[in-house]
Amino acid sequence: MHSVKIVPGVAQIGAEAWNRCANPQGLADPHPFTRHEFFAALEDSGSASAETGWQPCHLVLGDDEAILPTYLKSHSQGEYVFDHSWAQALEQAGGDYYPKLQACVPFTPAPGRRFLIGPGAGSGASARAALLEAGVAAVKRMHASSLHITFLTEEEWRAAGDAGYLLRTDQQFHWHNQGYRDFADFLSALSSNKRKMLRKEREAVRAAGVEFDLLTGRDITEPHWDRFFEFYMDTGGRKWGHPYLNRAFFSRLGATMADQILLVMAKRGGRYIAGALNLFGEGILYGRNWGTVEFVPFLHFETCYYQAIEFAIARGFSKVEAGAQGAHKLLRGYMPEPTYSAHYILHPGLRRAVDDFLIRERVAVAEHRRDLSEHGPFKKNG
Repeated sequence: MHSVKIVPGVAQIGAEAWNRCANPQGLADPHPFTRHEFFAALEDSGSASAETGWQPCHLVLGDDEAILPTYLKSHSQGEYVFDHSWAQALEQAGGDYYPKLQACVPFTPAPGRRFLIGPGAGSGASARAALLEAGVAAVKRMHASSLHITFLTEEEWRAAGDAGYLLRTDQQFHWHNQGYRDFADFLSALSSNKRKMLRKEREAVRAAGVEFDLLTGRDITEPHWDRFFEFYMDTGGRKWGHPYLNRAFFSRLGATMADQILLVMAKRGGRYIAGALNLFGEGILYGRNWGTVEFVPFLHFETCYYQAIEFAIARGFSKVEAGAQGAHKLLRGYMPEPTYSAHYILHPGLRRAVDDFLIRERVAVAEHRRDLSEHGPFKKNG
């Protein structure tokens, strides 16, 4: 029988044990968002803490053999899988939706393994089943309304469904490297009008006098983080009202994960005016945060999408994942891909209503993804 404990933070687990579960194959470039270092940067900086409504309560199997990173939440912000209507429905019925449990990487809508299973856990399926069962028990023990596991893999999603969790789908836009030699080779795969559009956008940025520094590893300094944080706060403040990440997070991230960071910094007249933070691992580049303090037409597309594609081609990466939402990415070579989440809801009435809704939503999401794919920017065969 598996025993599962609740651990109040990554510091109590330790980097060696955590990363043994997160990277059991010992890859030199592991998934960046499952590493202990990323979670530690979030928690140690106070970005993900009880004070911000993200109280760590990680579910850990046995002697640190497998982990489900989990947080007790007092709101639904920073998750990118929206359940506000569910909360409103339960509260209107006289129930309490918060606190709830959230198994995820805080503020990070990047698909990946959520069940971190080390080589000493025996059967991976058995360890995952134990954590799914422990998740249900934790909801009851912590007087939460629900457990939401977001941006998990399709295999994990199906296993959660077999365990009685409700299943949800959504979509993101990902760019796939088809063995392109360079950006011009990628452009040649697009239809004529889309190819002209991308060239026009890139030329407009160059004509505005904007140049780019692509920084990784030791080239990223604290002054770079200072300036990027200005961009992040300015743009994030206008978008969300209150950005999720604090300044200390970026310093901690740079100190421990610089070799998996790409910081794209745009400058004009020798002065940085915009930036985009990317992380990479397992041959994939993940676009995360961006910001700017000046308006330049098409600067967002160039900084976040085209520079990322060029970097991915140069490094031989298989994919660029550009984050949540944004159908405008489709016209720039980023195609729709499914994302997955699984939900355990304790209240039987809300559970039935959400289950019915999700059945219809999954059909609608699949149809929408097919429609978008048919209108992609690439040349049509034949």
